Amino acid sequence: MNIKGFSASAVAAGIRYAGRLDLGLIYSNTPAVTAGVFTRNQVKAAPVIIDMERLKQGRAQAILVNSGCANACTGAKGVEAALTTSLFLSNSLDIPDEMVLLSSTGVIGEQLNVDAFATSMGKLVAGLDEGKFEEVAQAIMTTDTVPKTVYRTVTIGEHEVNFMGMAKGAGMIMPNMATMLSFVVTDAQISFPELQNSLRKAADRTFNRITVDGDTSTNDMVLVMANGTATNEWIDEDNLVDRQVFQDTLEDVLKELALKIVNDGEGATKCITIRVCGAKEEAEAEQMARTIANSNLVKTAFFGEDANWGRIIAAMGRSGVRFHPDRVDIAFDHVVLVRDGLGVGKEAEAAATEILKQKNISVCIDLKDGTGCEEVYTCDFSLDYVKINADYRS
Repeated sequence: MNIKGFSASAVAAGIRYAGRLDLGLIYSNTPAVTAGVFTRNQVKAAPVIIDMERLKQGRAQAILVNSGCANACTGAKGVEAALTTSLFLSNSLDIPDEMVLLSSTGVIGEQLNVDAFATSMGKLVAGLDEGKFEEVAQAIMTTDTVPKTVYRTVTIGEHEVNFMGMAKGAGMIMPNMATMLSFVVTDAQISFPELQNSLRKAADRTFNRITVDGDTSTNDMVLVMANGTATNEWIDEDNLVDRQVFQDTLEDVLKELALKIVNDGEGATKCITIRVCGAKEEAEAEQMARTIANSNLVKTAFFGEDANWGRIIAAMGRSGVRFHPDRVDIAFDHVVLVRDGLGVGKEAEAAATEILKQKNISVCIDLKDGTGCEEVYTCDFSLDYVKINADYRS
């Protein structure tokens, strides 16, 4: 699917490794309304610092993204390098420099290979084409095993509106707002306040609900560009119906990308939904679900296909959420393991063990103490996770 007015390109620039796509470009023919959410880590990479400032104008025309080097913890030299690459691109595209957004992923603490950008920029810009978004999705991969893209078409008013989203991420994933990197382009016509609000809400319900390993990256960002070529009626604070359609579609795109990240978690063999209901408040339900999802003991039990519900209720007990243990029900998919805080028996555990042989699993917890209900998405911990991260810089 092509998104009118947008094009993309990717090249093998040799930023860290030779012969692999590692430099990508997303370009709008005209300035696009652009919103972003960024890492809440106190340690922010140079591109994050620059983009947060540039996006105060609510417009952008290009995203330049690289893998192989995070350009994080690189000081003033790292910021200077990022700004230099931005100038390379703005000059090549003949657009204002402040209309370029930057994004990087890879090893923290290493300086950016600016020469690789300089020698590759001409080829990158010359390669712009409407059909190359999949190549950019490949260029942003690090430990990912597959590129992650999503396409949607919806009707807003009487106009067809298109969305394309991509993401990368497999490890260092507990975003608190986003994932490692995600970019969405749409031809919708929408005001900046509504786009920013829609993105924040959608990210909170999707990327803010996933965890692979509980680590928040220095480079996390989600950027959404809307160039308005669909010519739908302007989506603003007064256009409630169209705003809701846009919101629902954006959230649907981000949720599918988020689940792709969990499914591709480093070394993961299972995708797990932790659903906590019956809490006093939704915030408490999320807090408890996240504690369970981040428990190494719970995650290793899933890898071992061990229906050890004791690890789950123990994680609940240290979540900081007050509840009544003697009211708790726990089920794996449709198999109830615990009722009113007590194990149902060996037969149920045997049935739950069969559930754990599946790729996709739901853990459903009922606290019976209120109406708060939330989901967090996670994966198991395997031997391969340790191997991948032990050798990441080599």
